[in-house]
This record gives sequence, C-alpha cells and structure tokens, in this order.
Amino acid sequence: MSLTANPKSIGMIAGYGHFPLELAQTLTDEGFEVHVVAAREETFKEIESLVASTCWLHVGQIGGMIKAFKRAKVDQIVMAGKIRKLHLFRNFRPDLTAMKGLLRLKDRRDDSILNIISDLLCEAGLTLIDQTRYAGEMLAAEGLLAGPKITKQQADITFGYEHAKVIAGLDIGQTIVVQDLAVLAVEAIEGTDAAILRGGALGSGKAAVIKVAKPAQDLRFDVPAVGPDTLETMHDSGCSLLAIEAGKTLIIERSRFHLLADKLGISVYGYRVDH
Repeated sequence: MSLTANPKSIGMIAGYGHFPLELAQTLTDEGFEVHVVAAREETFKEIESLVASTCWLHVGQIGGMIKAFKRAKVDQIVMAGKIRKLHLFRNFRPDLTAMKGLLRLKDRRDDSILNIISDLLCEAGLTLIDQTRYAGEMLAAEGLLAGPKITKQQADITFGYEHAKVIAGLDIGQTIVVQDLAVLAVEAIEGTDAAILRGGALGSGKAAVIKVAKPAQDLRFDVPAVGPDTLETMHDSGCSLLAIEAGKTLIIERSRFHLLADKLGISVYGYRVDH
C-alpha cells in the first residue's frame, strides 16, 4: 500500500442495483472510509448518503475514474454492481485512457473489457480486489434457501446447471431458463430480466431460472447476483424456481428476498455441482 493512502480507505466502482448500496454500508460498518466512482447511467443516487465521497462519471471515463481515486488517496478498489453492456453501444463516452484500453481489445466480451479496466487501474497503481472479500454474508448457501420445497424440478436444476455453465464459459451470459429438460431462453447482451421474461413466456408456469458463475469466475468482477427484482420478474413471467450456484452467487436485500420468495411461491435453491 502506498505511504500516502489511508489503510482504512477503499475505493468503489459502483454500478447498477442494490449491491453497491449494501456493500458500501458493510464497508462503512467495518470502519472503512469509502470513496465511490458512480456511473451516471446506472448507480442509485442513495449511494451518496452512505459513503465519504462520490464522483459521478459517464460509462467509459476511465481516466476520470483513476483521477478521482488518486484524489481520494485510495489504492484498493472494489467493483460492485453491473454496468450493463448495452451502454457500450448507446451511452459510451470513452476518454483518452479508455480509448487506449480499447485499442488493446481483441473482442468485446465482458471478461476482455473488465480485464482491460483492471490493467489500466493497475498501471495507475490501483489494485482491484475480489468483490466477495467483504460480502461473505451475501453469498448463497446450499440447499433450499426460500419458498416452497422442490418436488419435481430437481432434474431441471441439474440439466439447467450443466447447460448454463457451458454458456457462461463462452462469456455469453450466466442465466438460462429451462422446463422439462428443454432450454427456453439464454441470457445474452439484453440481460437477465429480459431472458427470464422471454423464457417464462414460453413455459407453462413451471419454468426454472438457473444462474451460475463462469467456470473460471474472476471474483474481482461480474460475480452473479439475484435479488427481489429477480423474483418479481420471474413471477411476472410465470417462472416458479430459481436455482443459483451456492458459494458463488450474491443474494441482494436478503431479508426482503426471502419474504418475497415465500409470498410469491417461488422456490430458491442453492446448487453445487458435486451434490
């Protein structure tokens, strides 16, 4: 750690959803002074009330992000919340640093983009740490986690897990929707909710949503996550089971998530491949 950095300060790249809010609160409770760079197109405004400082930037302003963290005198950075890939095509505003990174890209897969961002941070003396380092209590356990007991859908979980892992390994998406051992939808650039809606519309009210980590998941970014919004989308589309990879999936707003699963009658199951 740099001699000028406060050992109890940490930087956060905040994206979409409640995960940045929960992680910011957890870090603050742990005694950290949290300095956030937030995406104008994604991050919830509530983040400002939870942290020491917030710098609002557009997606693609990597140089501005580095300058903000340098001003805050932090050298460890954690990513929290997704920056939806559609912004690379709609609202992308790269600065000079980002343009230099883009020239190194061989493709626009999520891992390729995120690794370039990590490299640019490293070259500036900033270290990107695992998202899960301070989010242990948010990680899904194994077995039935919420909602009614599973009766006849265990085969769909096993089938869906195997197929989802293949798709995730290709860096296409981390979620698929299955029913009766048939794949109804695969997540791609449109995101998880859109895939759930498409798949659920093709099912008969018994579709299962399977979400997994990539086979070689980099815990610094893009760790799979589910929350109340996931359950509401499932309910709207007629999906009755959510299977997530135990130990590698974040459950956001855990208390509300459990209550909502019970209310909507959606089974939530934490799955491990060795079981």
